Amino acid sequence: MAAPGQGFVAELKSAVTPRAALLVIGVLLLQLGFITSYIGALHKPAPQNLSIAVVAPPQVTPKLVAALESVPNDAVRAVTAPDAETATQQIKDQKLYAALVVDPTSTQDTLLVGGARGASAAKAAESITTAIDQTQGRTVKVQDVVPLDKGDANGLSGFYLVIGWCVGGYLVASILGISAGSKPANVHRLLIRLGVLAVYSIGAGLLGTLIAGPVLDALPGSILGLSAVGALVVFTVGAFTMALQCLFGIIGIGIAVVIFVVLGNPSAGGVHAAPMMPPFWRAIGSWIPNGAGTSATKSVAYFGSTNLGLPILVLVIWALLGIGVALLAVLRGPRAEDREPASVEA
Repeated sequence: MAAPGQGFVAELKSAVTPRAALLVIGVLLLQLGFITSYIGALHKPAPQNLSIAVVAPPQVTPKLVAALESVPNDAVRAVTAPDAETATQQIKDQKLYAALVVDPTSTQDTLLVGGARGASAAKAAESITTAIDQTQGRTVKVQDVVPLDKGDANGLSGFYLVIGWCVGGYLVASILGISAGSKPANVHRLLIRLGVLAVYSIGAGLLGTLIAGPVLDALPGSILGLSAVGALVVFTVGAFTMALQCLFGIIGIGIAVVIFVVLGNPSAGGVHAAPMMPPFWRAIGSWIPNGAGTSATKSVAYFGSTNLGLPILVLVIWALLGIGVALLAVLRGPRAEDREPASVEA
C-alpha cells in the first residue's frame, strides 16, 4: 500500500503535466511583461529631443535657441524658422511639435502647438517655453494650430481604433489556425486563409472607421483613407500572426500577443507622443504595426495625410514578411500534429 503522501503527488503529476506547467509559467511571464511594459512606458512621461522652433529677430534667436538646448536631459531639439507661417506649416507637416514666436513689440510671445499630435508633448513645450520666458520677464500664450476634434477630447480615438484593428487581426488569424491546424497543409490552403484574412481586413477597416467616425463622431478624416489604413493594419497583424503559428504552433499566438499587445500598444504613441516616452519604447514604437498604424491614422485624421510614407512602408514590410515566412513554412511540409482534415477548406 502506497504512503499517504504519494497518492497526492501522483494525482498532482497527472493533473499538471510538464507541458501545462510550462504554459502556466509562460502566461505568468506574459502577464508580468504586460505590467512592466505598460507601466514602464507610460508612468512618467518626460520630453527628450522634443522639436521646438524659434521664430524671433536675429539678435534674440541665438539666446533662445541656447536656452532651449540647455534644458536638462536633452529635453529639447531646438531649431529656427523664418516666420510664424512657415513654423505653422512645419507643425502641420509633422516636422515640428511646437514653435515659439517672439513678438518684439510686446512682452507676450506665442507658442504654436499641434495638439492632435500629442497633448503631453504640447503641454511639455508649454512648460519649457513658459519657464524660459519667465526668466526674461515675458509671458507665453498657446495657439493650437492642429486642434483635436470636439469628439476626440483626449486624442485617443485613433489609438483605440488601431488597437481594435490589431486585436481583430491576431484573433482572426488565431481562430483560423486553431480551427484548421496552425500550419496549412499546402500552399492552396494558405492562399485560402490569406484570402479570408484579406476580406475580413477590408470589412474590419471600413466598419471600424464608420463606428469611430459617423456613428460616434469621435474621429475626423477621410472614411476611405482611414478604412484603407485599417484594412492594412488588420491584414498585417493577421498575416504575421499566421506566420508565427506556422513556425511555432499555438505558442505563436503567445508570441503575437507579446509583439502586438505587450510591446506594440504602449509604444504606439497613442497615450504619449514619441518624445515623451522612455528610450526603449520610443525606439521601437514606429517600427511595430501598432505604432505605424497609429501614426498613419493620426495623419489621415488630422494632418492631411502628411508623412504617411514611413508608417505605410512599415506595415507593408510586416505583411510581406508574414506572407513570406508562412509560405516558406508551408513549403517545408506540415508537421503531423498540424495536418488538417480533408474536409477543411480554410
